[in-house]
Amino acid sequence: MDELELLKQDWKKQDANLPNIKAKEIYPLLLKRSSSIVKWIFFISMAELALGIFLNIFLADQEFWEQVENIHLKTTTIIAYTLSYAISIFFIILFYKRYRAINVTDNASTLMKNILKTRKVVKYYIIYVLASSGILCFLVFIFTLLYAEQFSGIRNDINWFKAIAIGFIATIVFLLVLWGIYTLIYGLLLRKLKANYKEIKRLEI
Repeated sequence: MDELELLKQDWKKQDANLPNIKAKEIYPLLLKRSSSIVKWIFFISMAELALGIFLNIFLADQEFWEQVENIHLKTTTIIAYTLSYAISIFFIILFYKRYRAINVTDNASTLMKNILKTRKVVKYYIIYVLASSGILCFLVFIFTLLYAEQFSGIRNDINWFKAIAIGFIATIVFLLVLWGIYTLIYGLLLRKLKANYKEIKRLEI
């Protein structure tokens, strides 16, 4: 059990006349913990961007680009990569700003506001990743059916209503898996931030 939990338990045992003393002891630990959580969010987002760059550079070989060009998505893929890097860097900057804002906070009211802003930024980031991944996944599926050589023999016989439905369902399944991963990674940190927010709010009361 860490120092913060021990202080909180001890505080509950104290006389009601001493809340301000214990609040002053607990608040710096909540501030430190909140700062640490946001720092981890920043580091994870950096690692995620680095992994994406690594995969794009080392795994997207000539054969990959030939396949992308064959389904007429080369330009779209390049634009998607460029936008993805730019938006990811934008969110990383936001995460860093949130970390700096929390790190220099010296009062509970401002800290609570910064925690809420951080949670919103993370949620927007997850929504962006899910939306962009879903759109790209669905486009690749449809354009593969339209232009890939392996489907040239059966293309005229494809039931496009069923094909689109299958593509939509496959995309939803993919997004659910991706959402589960992000919930596991970022959700734990967000829950800790939420717990800190509630504790700070209680101290203020």
